[in-house]
Amino acid sequence: MSRLVLGTICGLIFGVVVVLTMLPMEFTDKRDALLGAFTNRASLGFIIGAARLPLPGWASGLIFGFLLSLPSAIITKAYIPIMVLGLIGGALIGFIVNRWGK
Repeated sequence: MSRLVLGTICGLIFGVVVVLTMLPMEFTDKRDALLGAFTNRASLGFIIGAARLPLPGWASGLIFGFLLSLPSAIITKAYIPIMVLGLIGGALIGFIVNRWGK
């Protein structure tokens, strides 16, 4: 499977997982919060699949996870959950794409 397709699939799955963890939470505008989180995490997979950094897959995923999670963390001031999930998800997607993507 191509890196781009695999990364996109991983990102979509990651986005669904994050949205499911957010469902019990209270937000002023829950629909927008869930849509924003899903879009952010799905984009993470797409970008990891599309990019090729001269690093191990998990490391490039970690970098993209950090960079794409930081704006949301700054806006919401929920640094720990957003950054930790972004770093873990990015590293995992980076590993998967690097290992099984062609």
